[in-house]
Amino acid sequence: MSLKITVVIVSVLIVATAVLALENGLARTPPMGWLAWERFRCNTDCKNDPDNCISERLFRTMADLVVSEGYADVGYEYINVDDCWLEKERSFSGQLVADRQRFPSGMRSLADYVHAKGLKFGIYEDFGNYTCAGYPGVLGYLQLDAQTFAEWDVDYVKLDGCYAHPSEMDRGYPEFGYHLNRTGRPMIYSCSWPVYQIYAGMQPNFSSIVEHCNLWRNYDDIQDSWKSLETIIDYYGDNQDVIIPNAGPGHWNDPDMLIIGNFGLSYEQSKTQMALWAILAAPLLMSVDLRTIRPEYKAILQNKKIIAVDQDPLGIQGRRIYKHSGIEIWARPISPTYQNYFSYALAFVNRRVDGTPSDIAVTLQELGLYNPGGYAVEDLYEDVSYGVLTPQTKIKVKVNPSGVVILRADVRPTRALAQQFLESRTPYDPYQQVFQVRRSSFQKK
Repeated sequence: MSLKITVVIVSVLIVATAVLALENGLARTPPMGWLAWERFRCNTDCKNDPDNCISERLFRTMADLVVSEGYADVGYEYINVDDCWLEKERSFSGQLVADRQRFPSGMRSLADYVHAKGLKFGIYEDFGNYTCAGYPGVLGYLQLDAQTFAEWDVDYVKLDGCYAHPSEMDRGYPEFGYHLNRTGRPMIYSCSWPVYQIYAGMQPNFSSIVEHCNLWRNYDDIQDSWKSLETIIDYYGDNQDVIIPNAGPGHWNDPDMLIIGNFGLSYEQSKTQMALWAILAAPLLMSVDLRTIRPEYKAILQNKKIIAVDQDPLGIQGRRIYKHSGIEIWARPISPTYQNYFSYALAFVNRRVDGTPSDIAVTLQELGLYNPGGYAVEDLYEDVSYGVLTPQTKIKVKVNPSGVVILRADVRPTRALAQQFLESRTPYDPYQQVFQVRRSSFQKK
């Protein structure tokens, strides 16, 4: 099957100057770590399920494994508590209290344990009267709770938005961030601010969100299924023109947790999530039982080359540049750069359901990669080098159903033999040009 299509690549390279960033010096690349929620939810039954309930034992165990199993070595550093860690009532003096049965040593002790492992500690709260699971929220106690987290040596605060009015979030989220910063304790600030306003039919003020938050949620909670993952992929692709300009060092869009190694994704689908989260410059927060994860899924989470794409210091979020008949191509500008040319990460995704791999053939210039000196291209899952390819070189990849091929194309200095190609083109300006490239070389066999 031959397709005649138009690829449109819109420059996203001025994003870093489009909006003000929260300058607390944190999250210069997307945060990486482990988060309890998707895998362990709000399991508080430590009597009948002591190994899996939300407790200090669970978080200490996961901290141990993040270090001993090599996750810390590749960049995962946060151990993040989510909902259901609290007592149902505050103390007499108004302070938050960790559940006395499940966290008998208290949260400062847990933070000390995590820090002793060389890791960082994250905690959860909610802007409303209650958390989503019905525990005390921060409303009415913003300054006190921020100071409490600082006293507990917290490194990362996730603030949810249940039981709060979306119209109050434009004031409330910045106010809580102000109190966090006033403590003098460096704490990443993760907001659920925009997603609740979007649900309410409001238009979020992303300039303010970017100014006050290090990362934020735009869409639904991820669930343990390919269907859930697909809806997030579609949301980020369909709304990329609004979403992308807000991302950059210190402030990130958060498509939610990595569910790789749980029950709902196949091996191919797990590879797809990891690849696309890297293209999206997404926080990499695993939510999986590290005691039972299978080696092939562990290898996906610890793929250093894909993590390097996610952690690229330029901080430019990638975009979907092609979508047709179940085939998608996503591209992200990354370092190194040469003159005005960027390197790229390229993800070829097969969302067809006909049960056979799809062949995709395309030249680099048809993807918008015009550097006359060419690109050193490699497959980041197969660890195979394609060598240095010129813009006119056609590459062909075979992509499994619901799977991905992710390539890295590192820009190379211009060579003399490429001078004719260089002179034949209008000068490439990645900061201003919008490319419309016609081609007819996509194939499905």
